Amino acid sequence: MAFRAARTQLYRMPPQTIAEKILSAKCGRLAHAGDVVVCDVDLVLGTDASAPMAIGYFERMGGPGARVHDPSRVAFALDHYTPQSESESTAKFHAQVRAFAREQGVRVFEVGEGISHQIIVERGIVRPGQLIVGADSHTVTCGALNAFATGVGSSDLAAAMLTGQLWLRVPETMRVTLRGDRPAGVAAKDIALAIVAMLGGDGAEYHAIEFVGPAADSFSRDDRLVLSNLMVEAGAKAAIWEVAGGVFADAGARCVRELVVGIDRLTPRVALPHAPKNVVAIADAVGTPVQMVFLGTCTGGRASDLRDARAILERGGGRIADGVTLVVTPVSSDVARQLEADGTLPALARMGAVITAPGCGACCGTSGVIPDDGMTVLSTANRNFKARMGNASAPIYLASPAACAAAALSGAIADPRTVRAGP
Repeated sequence: MAFRAARTQLYRMPPQTIAEKILSAKCGRLAHAGDVVVCDVDLVLGTDASAPMAIGYFERMGGPGARVHDPSRVAFALDHYTPQSESESTAKFHAQVRAFAREQGVRVFEVGEGISHQIIVERGIVRPGQLIVGADSHTVTCGALNAFATGVGSSDLAAAMLTGQLWLRVPETMRVTLRGDRPAGVAAKDIALAIVAMLGGDGAEYHAIEFVGPAADSFSRDDRLVLSNLMVEAGAKAAIWEVAGGVFADAGARCVRELVVGIDRLTPRVALPHAPKNVVAIADAVGTPVQMVFLGTCTGGRASDLRDARAILERGGGRIADGVTLVVTPVSSDVARQLEADGTLPALARMGAVITAPGCGACCGTSGVIPDDGMTVLSTANRNFKARMGNASAPIYLASPAACAAAALSGAIADPRTVRAGP
């Protein structure tokens, strides 16, 4: 009997988190937090901001004639310099990526197609249980679809292109439990900013976050993408949601921390300059004058985001305040087509918005509309570091699309719940 009990204990599988299960499947052995594993990668994703350096590393690592391990598992997106800058260096970046991709048989998402991690979600490339690595820290966005998706440096991207594998330390898991009914007027962006504030800038450092709880099922795909995206601002390595037919954590799987978020008690939020963690209730920032409003990027440029913004603008009379520049950048060409067809982009253009090509746009200061000196910006983006949008003298605040629309109407930060029908 003692032998049978010992044998049963030996073969009993320890409970695993979602991250541990995915990385175990990709490395071919049972893995738990703290283990260092070499994993097969399902998709390697580069951008025009990262691929040129990664290509250089690739050529040095592999030597003359080196080939990408599996071209079908590599893709590049020309998204950070869209619309394409007139600078010679930008043109060279794009030419280098295109030439490498042609030679290696690798897919390129062209200028104007949109942001890398948004494109692969829209086109069904991301699937539950995958391991996705991208040289864009916001690749964590794809965790919304139950993938272990994470950002890596250009040298790691090159190694993954060359070998099809990457080494990782299996992260500890933090559980974020969502409870309560979302109040009217509270956006996914508000909830995401609130969580970043609760965790701080490094509170989830090298952790895999699992979103669970009775309220989790009420979050749309777009909502989930926003929350996964912003968790990197708290240091998360991955931010994963459960989905039907996907990978689930075992009962009793070890989590190092649980953060319970009562979303029914939340109100709209604003992140003050110069960090996404500097979050306050919007009531504490109401009245702050703004001269530029940016609607776009991977935390504010989806169809649902821009429809929300249009609704607020139209409710308030559809007139942008004097002295305010409203810039609209759809997250992808697919989204732009949807918004063109339903009249959203034409409506925003009639109000005076500057509509730019899909992509990262002004978010990272490498293309699009750059704020003037001293211009205060309210943005739907995910980062507001000093000089993030290309001008160190322009302070940046972060908020939801609805709050940004309310500010465009009034010329100052405003609670979107207070916007009333105009004349």
